[in-house]
Amino acid sequence: MPAKLSVNLNAIAMLRNRRDLPWPDVIGVGRLALAAGAHGLTVHPRPDERHTRHSDLPLIRALIDDEFPQAEFNIEGYPSEDFLALVEKNQPEQVTLVPDDPAQATSDHGWNFIADAAFLMPVVKRLKKGGFRVSLFSDADPTGIGAARDTGADRIELYTGPYGSYYSDSGKAAKELERLGKTADAALAAGLQVNAGHDLTVANLPALARRVPALAEVSIGHGLTADALEYGMAGTVGRFLRACGW
Repeated sequence: MPAKLSVNLNAIAMLRNRRDLPWPDVIGVGRLALAAGAHGLTVHPRPDERHTRHSDLPLIRALIDDEFPQAEFNIEGYPSEDFLALVEKNQPEQVTLVPDDPAQATSDHGWNFIADAAFLMPVVKRLKKGGFRVSLFSDADPTGIGAARDTGADRIELYTGPYGSYYSDSGKAAKELERLGKTADAALAAGLQVNAGHDLTVANLPALARRVPALAEVSIGHGLTADALEYGMAGTVGRFLRACGW
């Protein structure tokens, strides 16, 4: 089965937040994405609420429950106590843990699974006890995948930012793709499922899907939102679904 597509709404929320106005409507755009065939919605609610607001989360949860019960809600973020409480309040299907400093503009690296194992284990245990699937943000490096598995997590999410950044250099993109592929191979061999996200586009998704045919999910925000300005949200979701192999 091809990778499922989760639409990240952060860029939509950030555009809304430029004005003290309720548009673009984050929930309305999420509805358009799900109606067009997206398999889920992703948000990264940062402490300063500079894009997704905490008040958006129950509305997204209700949208999925009431109108698209087959879809999934994925909340990602750094596992502070405030974040964990937000997750427990809004009950996503999946929690993606990232090692971001709260002040970072965007996620730009994965966990050091060996060094961070003692920190991650009780967090993962708490989330698993709450019934959430847990995914850990991972660099394109198979080192430490065993430690990622030992945290009790279900999945890793490959950080594909470097791969996406080589959009004009096919040689470097191919080398980065192979690094991602080897990391995915190690994760799958360890019993972990594999997600991917960051700077994925209609142009670079097919190669990733071919190299990692067992890819479970891709979470895409910036590139998808940029395309939606040209093709509309429904048309863009269709383009990205086809790029995934649907």
